[in-house]
Amino acid sequence: MNDYNSLLLDAVQCAQEVGKIHLSYFRKGNLDVQAKHGNESDIVTSADKASEAYIINFIRARYPDHSILSEEAGEVDGSAEFQWVVDPLDGTTNFSSGLPEFNVSIGIRHNGVTVVGVVYAAYLGELFHAVRGEGAFLNGELIHCGSRQSLDRCVVATGFPVDKDCNPDNNLDNVARILPQVRGLRRLGAAAVDISYVAAGILDAYWELNLHEWDVCAGLLIAEEAGAKYHYFRDDRNISVLVASPQILPQILPLLSNGK
Repeated sequence: MNDYNSLLLDAVQCAQEVGKIHLSYFRKGNLDVQAKHGNESDIVTSADKASEAYIINFIRARYPDHSILSEEAGEVDGSAEFQWVVDPLDGTTNFSSGLPEFNVSIGIRHNGVTVVGVVYAAYLGELFHAVRGEGAFLNGELIHCGSRQSLDRCVVATGFPVDKDCNPDNNLDNVARILPQVRGLRRLGAAAVDISYVAAGILDAYWELNLHEWDVCAGLLIAEEAGAKYHYFRDDRNISVLVASPQILPQILPLLSNGK
């Protein structure tokens, strides 16, 4: 039997140390912001790189036989039984602008199944975690997704793909259909936080297209363990996912374009 709680403790420790790295750079003006592939909507900073280096070294020191999938480094030693799927700094645009919604996201998969999820938003002081089959928690307190029944009472969140400047398939059509039907729509700018907020009942739903594994791996386990549901509503734009409470997901899903 595997000790997933031992993995959780190490993932939490790693996330908390990365949170310190985030805070050491945040609003300090030493970020060396660089555009990826010439796209000014997709950036990397010195904080991303320092955070990723810490995570990789942490995993290598404790679990040298585990593989890693990380946003900046890609996949490292991808054949292992255990894989850490990490976003060292989720919400880089927020971070670089001095906005407080950013986090480190760490998911751990065992034979392809996510068994541990940790999302830590250091500036907000919010640590979400889950172990498969053991519930989801925010700062040690058990959390559950929301109970609203009607879409017009819901606050939902979304995001926009980094190629929004050159690709008209940019989520605006979905926003136009959903916005009039909800109490409020927010764009917080950090996928793992958005998903974790659905888990905690802070948001009723979140959707986005063109995400990646490191954006959603930890958050989806946390949401699932909190009773939320998720659905991949497209298969042609990387990871395009809707996360919501069970009673709200079927109300939003028909409003989302499937890209066909």
